[in-house]
Amino acid sequence: MNSFEIYYEMEDNLQAIYRSRLLTEILLSLNESSRKLSQLREITGSTSQAIIPKLRKLEEDSLIETKEREYCLTPVGKIVASGVADSFATFGTINKFKYFWSTHYMEGIPTSLLKEIGCLYNSKILHDRRTKILNVYTNQLKMIKEAEHIYGISSVITEGYADSISEKVKEGSPVELIIPINVAEELKQSPYAEKLEALKSYKNFQLRYKNEDLKIGLIVTDKCLALSLYKKSGIEYDITTGLFSSDSKAIEWGERLFEYYKIHSDANLQCSYAQ
Repeated sequence: MNSFEIYYEMEDNLQAIYRSRLLTEILLSLNESSRKLSQLREITGSTSQAIIPKLRKLEEDSLIETKEREYCLTPVGKIVASGVADSFATFGTINKFKYFWSTHYMEGIPTSLLKEIGCLYNSKILHDRRTKILNVYTNQLKMIKEAEHIYGISSVITEGYADSISEKVKEGSPVELIIPINVAEELKQSPYAEKLEALKSYKNFQLRYKNEDLKIGLIVTDKCLALSLYKKSGIEYDITTGLFSSDSKAIEWGERLFEYYKIHSDANLQCSYAQ
């Protein structure tokens, strides 16, 4: 059975949820925590007379139940409610940052994580402006300076990045980086080769490499996420625009993105390019 056939078979049930503001609000509220009727009234701004029929409908569908005079989701209800919540977060994130997504190359993000893009809703887009030149770069360096650990995918390299990373490694902060082939070649040259040579003995530093271009830039720390992408053509890396977030969901999303590239990297260099 394909998606259209499932939709047509379940159309009435789907529309009952999405067309009813009150049903949706109840499910989203209970997805966060069990609630008393008085709490649902306060959250939805509706009367008991309006809410109770909706609660009965959800009970009939085995989506909610009562425990100790509170309404809560059943196991099936948790699946439905989380799906509803995820769909709103996904569409919200796409719409909120529509210009960013539409003008950048998104193919560097694996499908599995694109499906979870709603995790980035509580983010902001920073741009370089004439009044704020290097705004994105400056904020990335600030993230690195304040981090207790760093995971990064570097599509470009600068002395500023290299010096900031070297400083964190020497302070004892765990640092793991993944670089594409073009950056790996740059690291063979001065001044980067010397900087890498100085980090050879540090066990808290891991450098991995991918034998192809990586169409993405990522910094994930214990406090923040910074995501940069190539421009729409997939040819030029955009250093002037970036998505930033300190939200825990966004940070966890970034960690999963880093882990994806770590699993698919080709080798652990362990600073061997400096040798």
